[in-house]
Amino acid sequence: MLLGRRTPVTTLILVLIAIGFAFQLLSGGTATQAGANYRPAVEAGEYWRLVTSMFLHGGIVHLLVNAWALYQLGALFEIWMGSSRLLLTYFLTGVAGSLASVMWTTGPSVGASGAIFGLLGALIAFLLRHRDRLNQWGKSLLMQLVGWAAINVFLGFSVPGIDNAAHLGGCAAGFLLGLVLRPRPRYLPAGNSGDPDSV
Repeated sequence: MLLGRRTPVTTLILVLIAIGFAFQLLSGGTATQAGANYRPAVEAGEYWRLVTSMFLHGGIVHLLVNAWALYQLGALFEIWMGSSRLLLTYFLTGVAGSLASVMWTTGPSVGASGAIFGLLGALIAFLLRHRDRLNQWGKSLLMQLVGWAAINVFLGFSVPGIDNAAHLGGCAAGFLLGLVLRPRPRYLPAGNSGDPDSV
């Protein structure tokens, strides 16, 4: 799936997280100083950290994994739902993930994964809403998304250093949004059926 004119918001977010990581490296400071989500700082009134942390990462591998996931999920979401809905879902679920992290995590947290899990949850809810209309490709996609979510949640509980609270908070918020989001009138890529009832 190539990024282009149909996915401007996905492209913009990818550029922003790359800029955020470059800022971290060039500033020479810690992730907390750069704007990581950190409970004591948020409780002290630095609420902007709930947003800035979504554009920072703990290392090049963390950045590349999240960029790949965003490339896949963001582009699919944007083609189906539209750019404005992607932007809204990304920020709302990202902030929800940050709030969950503040509630359950004591250390600093960075990464776009809360918002990415939000997109994942929204896509799962959307496909479940239309499960009686899914073709074989749609059913396969739904199973892949559910499986990917389950594996990543398991890894979040098993691997130290993963902010599973942000993942679960973002995914839950995205799932709720996915229950009400409406797709574009013709949301499938060219070459597939454009009928919203044929996924």
